[in-house]
Amino acid sequence: MTSSLIDPVVRSSWHVPTFDTPLWLGRQRDFCVVIPLINEGERIKNLLARMAACDIPSHADIIIVDGGSTDGSLALDALQQAGARGLLVKTGPGKLSAQLRCAYAFALDQGYEGIVTIDGNDKDDPDAIPRFIEAMKQGVDFVQASRFVAGGVAENTPASRDFAIRFIHAPLLSLSSGFKWTDTTQGFRAYSRKLLLDPRVAPFRDVFMTYELLAYLSYRAPKLGFQCVELPTVRRYPKGEVPTKISAFKGNLSVLEILFRACLGQFNPKS
Repeated sequence: MTSSLIDPVVRSSWHVPTFDTPLWLGRQRDFCVVIPLINEGERIKNLLARMAACDIPSHADIIIVDGGSTDGSLALDALQQAGARGLLVKTGPGKLSAQLRCAYAFALDQGYEGIVTIDGNDKDDPDAIPRFIEAMKQGVDFVQASRFVAGGVAENTPASRDFAIRFIHAPLLSLSSGFKWTDTTQGFRAYSRKLLLDPRVAPFRDVFMTYELLAYLSYRAPKLGFQCVELPTVRRYPKGEVPTKISAFKGNLSVLEILFRACLGQFNPKS
């Protein structure tokens, strides 16, 4: 196990959006699962129930980071009963990347050795989480879920999204990073403490506000020589519904712009 101490000078340089902590029961495990969400309703309840059925709390502490839900889905008593140990509520600006910066900074401050992230929209099968944790224990720094590698399952993926991942997003990140990626838009992934604390990565910057952090880390980690791997997972979209916070035109255009900027190294630390 590495030291959990963070250099105070380094820590003071992090840009982390403000957040409240209405629930924190303390660290029990060496690893945690971060669940970013906003207004996921029954989907987050279903996901937590599936995680309990897989006995995830015996492998990792569950921390939810909320972007400002108003649907009443995050009652503290219910979260505790479902096995969650923490709830962070972002109060500062930004979307997904800002939420992740809140949760990752909090997790590193608590001394976790690695962080698994899984979306709160219940599209991913959480039974893969112990395999992600085992990979990190074996020295892997970045575990990426993939529905497209052998053993993975892609069910009801919208045709436009499938095309964009297979023929635009993954190929460009593979070419620019030097690592063969297949499923780069997936939020189901894991990072080691070593990766997130490396000053050449520097994820705690205000440039990461929407979806930048996902593309950036997929580019930056292999470029710096960190050990990366894709593991097969199951990703199911419900029939007749696409649970996503990315709008069809403007949102997807923004994701493409972020992709190109990441591949050109424009999010790399200036120093």
